[in-house]
Amino acid sequence: MTVITRSAHPSALWPGVKAFFGKTYKEIPMQCDMIFKEESSDKAYEEVVESTTFGYASVKKEGQSITYDSDSEGYKNRATHAVYGLGAIVTREEKEDNQYEAKGKRRAGNLAYSMRQTKEVVHAGIFNTGFSTTYGDGAALFSTAHPTLAGNKANKLAVDAELSEAALEDAQIELFLFTNSRGLRINVSPKRLIVPPQLSFVAKRLLSSDKQPGTANNDINATKAMGLISEDFVNYRYLTSPTAWFLQTDVPEGLVRYQRRAMELQQDNDFDTENAKMKATERYSVTCNDWRAVWGSDGAA
Repeated sequence: MTVITRSAHPSALWPGVKAFFGKTYKEIPMQCDMIFKEESSDKAYEEVVESTTFGYASVKKEGQSITYDSDSEGYKNRATHAVYGLGAIVTREEKEDNQYEAKGKRRAGNLAYSMRQTKEVVHAGIFNTGFSTTYGDGAALFSTAHPTLAGNKANKLAVDAELSEAALEDAQIELFLFTNSRGLRINVSPKRLIVPPQLSFVAKRLLSSDKQPGTANNDINATKAMGLISEDFVNYRYLTSPTAWFLQTDVPEGLVRYQRRAMELQQDNDFDTENAKMKATERYSVTCNDWRAVWGSDGAA
């Protein structure tokens, strides 16, 4: 157990320090709130179940019975809530002898900041581990082998490619060809491009250029001209791969955060030691229910 004593900040025990740095940096606005939909929860976990609907109709021959189909249940995706927490313990003497009251009061704010940063990392983990972590259908989130009643389907290129005009167009073509579990075509459109900071300038040129970016050709930038990516791109600073890039689609049951309990900040004093305690806790889960809501490439050609 770590206890903050007077030795942790000896300079704060004496007057004359002009300023302390390291705890007042400008905070990045919450990026996960732009990408993930939040829903409340009152259970230990949330489960979303696929409905496979019906397949194609068949020819009914004269005098013969019509073909009957079954609307069955597909895979289940379960999101189990976890509690995230962090705290600090300060001795009474450290509080008494600290000459800079504002510095001590900032600790609660810094604790909340750590909780927000944790939340960002947890959400970005959906993308950072998306090529290896399995979901409800038994495949990785970004896979060429999502099992369906119509065979294996993909939400990534067979051969991953770096972000480029050609690769972005290939990805969007795959979205246009998405089907439901029975193989029927569905109307899926790209919503936003999600990239790490290393690809943010490439993404801006790809989505904003009127002509083909990076060439002397006079051809139009088809993605922009067709208005395909409706919400531009997100420079997602919490992505760990410098080459991976993603498309978020308009499929409804997609990236979601189930908020079980909002962040709480609590304070108390220990009777025996006279130490002051503070802690922050929050309970939520993050998942992607339908793999058709995202498309990804790890960027390694």
